[in-house]
Amino acid sequence: MPTISELFSLARRVAIVTGGSRGLGEEIAEGLAEAGAALMLCARRDEWLTPTVTAMRTRGFTVEGALCDVAKAADVQRVVDRTIATYGRVDILINNAGVTWAAEPQDMPLDKWQKVVDVNLTGAFLFSQAAGRDMLTRQWGRIINVASISGLHASVNGPHYAPYAATKAGLMGLTRELAASWGRQGIRVNAIAPGFFHSRLADAAIEMTEPAIRASNPIPRVGAAGELKGVAVFLAADASNYITGQTIVVDGGRTIA
Repeated sequence: MPTISELFSLARRVAIVTGGSRGLGEEIAEGLAEAGAALMLCARRDEWLTPTVTAMRTRGFTVEGALCDVAKAADVQRVVDRTIATYGRVDILINNAGVTWAAEPQDMPLDKWQKVVDVNLTGAFLFSQAAGRDMLTRQWGRIINVASISGLHASVNGPHYAPYAATKAGLMGLTRELAASWGRQGIRVNAIAPGFFHSRLADAAIEMTEPAIRASNPIPRVGAAGELKGVAVFLAADASNYITGQTIVVDGGRTIA
């Protein structure tokens, strides 16, 4: 029987983390690296990416960085090819890259809707497809989609993010379908649905919702730094080998209250 340290080890594993240069993606990447994985971090802007890669290397982690627009198939394939050329394979994929646009549904510009769909949902599919092809050659892989509780319940009297909510619900559906398609070929696919955690993307919404979180959450606060990376390591590691197609909600109980 494996020991606990063996079950949670990612030694000799290779992970791609999209949107990995800051925020929740950086935290998840840090957790994978601390568990022993070599990383390929992706971001849209070099001014975000290079400092994070440098900081992680200073800590002794094995990290490379790649600029990428996840909505562009050529960019996605380039990252996967570079990861294989650098490390020999792709073992773990974290689909974390995401954007949003706030507007009342009747006022939502179509181009903004499409941008959110292209990045949040199509980008996750493109990366899963490209990385999945490599995983299938070895009959082993772990894909983790970063969804959101906005894909589970609406924010009445809160921020209006129709495309964001739609894409996060879509990610959960994509998670189930990929898990069902690839489970017998050694690839597990799961999702994490965070509640409210401080980030550049979430802080504006937190300003509106934090009073309600403090009033009604079973754990009456916003999520803290470090409270996601353990879940990501668990889903990437052998500790979760009999789990696939699931969405792990990390929200302080908001969706049950």
